[in-house]
Amino acid sequence: MTPYYQDDQVTIYHGDCREIDVWLEADVLVGDPPYGRRWRQSQIGTHALNDSSAGIANDADTAVRDAVLSMWGDRPAILFGDLMLPPPAGNKLTCIYHKADGSSGLRGAMGGVRRDCEAIYLVGKWPSGLGGRSSLFTTHFQIGGAAGVVASNGGHPHTKPRDVMTQLVDLTRGVITDPFMGSGSTLRAAKDLGRKAIGVEVDERYCEIAAKRMGQEVLMFDGAA
Repeated sequence: MTPYYQDDQVTIYHGDCREIDVWLEADVLVGDPPYGRRWRQSQIGTHALNDSSAGIANDADTAVRDAVLSMWGDRPAILFGDLMLPPPAGNKLTCIYHKADGSSGLRGAMGGVRRDCEAIYLVGKWPSGLGGRSSLFTTHFQIGGAAGVVASNGGHPHTKPRDVMTQLVDLTRGVITDPFMGSGSTLRAAKDLGRKAIGVEVDERYCEIAAKRMGQEVLMFDGAA
């Protein structure tokens, strides 16, 4: 099918990743699938593209995530997820994405403890051995609150910060794919590292944002990837 956007490193397709199979040609999957939490934006005015009732497509459960992983097989994959839900099949290691900016996870806190962490799953075949980096991936960019610049400038309520995405992509080798592309955080990180990447997104408004972000040769300092 015809790409929505293409340059020397990045190719973007608009559509359902269960119906588009070009992304299966990549070597490693790095993505942020729907968590299955029926998420709804609750801070009116925080993000220009989302109102108080806006949600994430296919977020009723983890069926889309699991279907895509079934298509992908046992090749290496890195996926974000919700620590309150079971990890995907084939998970080999659960890492933590820590939003250390001090403003995240204020809503829904329990016993004075904020919800400022998410899961990062390493799924499929990965090399094992001794040593390595910490399984804690931390960002100090502001994620939450009325001035949550990562989400606001990234154009998607679940935009991941540049520093975390760069670290994750740097764990891998070969062509990257993100079948849950959103506004292009994975692809932007891959491009900045000189890697080739393929993205698929079901919502055309995010394809447009991602295409514009791929055309930026100099990144903003706000942490959005």
